[in-house]
Amino acid sequence: MDSQTVIRTRRALHAVAETLLAGPQYRASGTIRLQACPGGFATRSEPWLRVVGAELVAAGRSLPLQRTSCAGLAEQIAVAAGAPAGLYPDGSGVGSEESLDVDPAAAEWLARCFAVGDAALRGTFPGSDPVIWPEHFDIAVTVDAANYGVSPGDGFQAEPYAYVGPHEQRQGEFWNAPFGAARTLRELGGVGAVGDFFGQGRRLLGEDA
Repeated sequence: MDSQTVIRTRRALHAVAETLLAGPQYRASGTIRLQACPGGFATRSEPWLRVVGAELVAAGRSLPLQRTSCAGLAEQIAVAAGAPAGLYPDGSGVGSEESLDVDPAAAEWLARCFAVGDAALRGTFPGSDPVIWPEHFDIAVTVDAANYGVSPGDGFQAEPYAYVGPHEQRQGEFWNAPFGAARTLRELGGVGAVGDFFGQGRRLLGEDA
């Protein structure tokens, strides 16, 4: 799949997650936390919204995420578009009137990445509750002063990747990123390998403690 197509799709989905799911949810229910769901991601509270592939699903309606904007979609589902105000400095950087460009195949691939991350986190940390955060659009948990998660790609790494981010910097071969350790999902493979990567990071952090 063309990398630029994936990047454009990821940026558009990030905008939808931030301004149509997390922002309205925060204003209605007081939380910005999103979650993985079959085929994509969803709110955890009102308003009940989800993205499945290249469609926004709301109250039984499926709205295509192509040739539209967050503002246009917000009008159709009767919510006020906008990111959660005053909670974080970064975000998607997509304006509410900007045209969205979601490729269905790329959206399906990114949904699979979130699903892999969700399964690997739950398998490595039983009882955990992986969260998709709207600021960086990654799925993660925090355990013993370290963040474990999967990003669909960002300014650090364009490809989807798994990461271990200890709150205190570590040294060594495993720690290959400015924030800790990162491996692309292409490099790791499936859920088991991602879980092994999380487990290795956890063991190393335990040895350093």
